[in-house]
Amino acid sequence: MEGLIKGLIDVALGHDDRDQQRNTPESHEDQSRSTWAQVVTGEQDNDEPSSDRRHGYDRTQWNTEGQNYGRTEEWESSGSQTAARPHKVVHEEYGRNEDVGQNHSDQGHWNRKDEEEKNDEWQTVCKKPPKQPHKVQMNNWNEYKRPSSEQDYSEDVDYGASMEPSEIELSDLSRACNKLWELDVNRLVPGKDYQIDCGEGKKVYQKEDMAQGSLFSWLSEDIFRKPTFSRFCSLLDNYNPQEGYKEVVTSQELQEQAAFVEEISRTAPIKYLHKYLSSKGIVSENYQNFKRMMTTLWFDLYGRGGTSSCSSAFEHVFVGEIKNRGEQEVSGFHNWIQFYLEEAKGRVDYQGYIFPRRRGQVPDSETQLLTVQFEWNGVLKSVSSTLIGVSPEFEIALYTLCFYMGGEDNQVELGPYPVNIKCYRLGNKIGSAFPIAES
Repeated sequence: MEGLIKGLIDVALGHDDRDQQRNTPESHEDQSRSTWAQVVTGEQDNDEPSSDRRHGYDRTQWNTEGQNYGRTEEWESSGSQTAARPHKVVHEEYGRNEDVGQNHSDQGHWNRKDEEEKNDEWQTVCKKPPKQPHKVQMNNWNEYKRPSSEQDYSEDVDYGASMEPSEIELSDLSRACNKLWELDVNRLVPGKDYQIDCGEGKKVYQKEDMAQGSLFSWLSEDIFRKPTFSRFCSLLDNYNPQEGYKEVVTSQELQEQAAFVEEISRTAPIKYLHKYLSSKGIVSENYQNFKRMMTTLWFDLYGRGGTSSCSSAFEHVFVGEIKNRGEQEVSGFHNWIQFYLEEAKGRVDYQGYIFPRRRGQVPDSETQLLTVQFEWNGVLKSVSSTLIGVSPEFEIALYTLCFYMGGEDNQVELGPYPVNIKCYRLGNKIGSAFPIAES
């Protein structure tokens, strides 16, 4: 009788045995609601791919290959930037965002296209403002692959007595470096040739992105018509950025190198460099021998990270490398042209400038010596100093001069900027060279 009464009560109240089934595992609706709450609050499981979509990589796929490009652990542990901005850029010439590893099988991985379509509203809100599409004049780059003796070059500059180092300059490295700055007639003018937006500042250890947009707002198309600039750009795709991979140098790449050295050797900074070093007895007075020395110094391969023939001074300083020993990090990469092109392709995510040592010296759009933080291919570069707008011939001349005439630290004046040119050696090679703003 007691059982009958209980049964009647259960029926009246709408209870049945299905309640026990619902109380054991979560219902499909509850699971969906829970997942949505996690998306909104950023409390996702570690195997969710959304934090990696900011880099355009499938983390599951990359961990399988043992090449974790994103700093996903830091982003996930913070919980505040799980849906951080994907940095997708549409570029008329550099629009092919060739994700590393795109040739690997996609079986068993999430469909990035479908996922992006589902989350389009979130990405539209969170991502950085895209750069305006722009063109890079590359029409003549293929001509650089011909033998250097068959190519056309600019006329040799002739500045007469001003190309001869003075006694003061020969005895003072800072004066000589400043003379190179004065001779850099191809240096760009801020506001006229390009525009940058520094964003907000940060400490080196801070990981929060302090830049709402890209570093470069625009760059004049005429810049890539300059012979030394365009020849420099044609060299940038000759390297594998992964440290430890042996470089394979083709005959065409050798011709590009020789043609670049020939082109810059017709400019004032390189001519001054030759006169300076030859007067010190460091290089031959024969200009052809000097050019061969420059090619060897900057482009000959050497070992780095335990692998032979995997790096060069040019690759490290101007192109950049990604260390794979321990935690991944970017090394080198101190050139503004490389930064501009990689940012246009969507591979560089500018994160803000590093606070200057001296208070009150906040960088602005006119600043040409800038210390920044950025991610390249999803790998962090905590601090990197760059001379913005200078010509390739100036940087080659500056670092070569400091390598032969200076030490590891070289306090010099470059126009309005007191700078320490750091120069690291690997035997008789340039291991690294870059500027640091002096306080």
